[in-house]
Amino acid sequence: MRIAVKDTQEVATQIKNEKLVEQRRRQIVDGAVKLFIKHGYHKTTTRILAKETGLSIGSLYEYVSSKEDVLYLVCIAIHTEVEQGLKEAMARSTEGRDALTEIIREYFLVCERMSDHVLLMYQVTHFLPEKWQKKVLEAEIRITDLFIDAMQQLKKEGKLKLDDDTINLVGHNISIIGHTWAFRRWYFAKHFTIEQYIEKQTQFIMGFLPEE
Repeated sequence: MRIAVKDTQEVATQIKNEKLVEQRRRQIVDGAVKLFIKHGYHKTTTRILAKETGLSIGSLYEYVSSKEDVLYLVCIAIHTEVEQGLKEAMARSTEGRDALTEIIREYFLVCERMSDHVLLMYQVTHFLPEKWQKKVLEAEIRITDLFIDAMQQLKKEGKLKLDDDTINLVGHNISIIGHTWAFRRWYFAKHFTIEQYIEKQTQFIMGFLPEE
């Protein structure tokens, strides 16, 4: 799976051509995800990564300064893919509560497609420098805010009767339930299809959202 590489100017590069930087970093991210999943973060050296991406060690370091930079780009790319899928779902969804169920559905489907990536992200984020950890957590909150914003809109429309603290809590619960498929896929996949999981979890979530 090729995942998008968001504009990440925080990561230093020696190359001035922005399109080339984006292209090469996509190559690096694609290769890194494959290797991190297969061998683990610590056992994946920059030399192995360069070989996987078809770049020389020297060329690799023109686009990133360290393996921590690569890990940060991987985490941001995963979040970007999830965020993009949710925004597309919001753009095509119907109004009212159906809009929220459509967003939840798209989110769970993305989490299913990227189960290995989500699991990887949770396993390795703590290896990042503090400044990168903060950025990754901010990206996580942006995704959760999409659920919260959808519920706030329902509240404004008079279709949802919840206080702001509860809406905030439910938004975070939706985010976690989607990730739970990745964490417990080894069990859930034996008992549910992803469609069954989505249906049952959506019913569970919507049960906490009384209408006016």
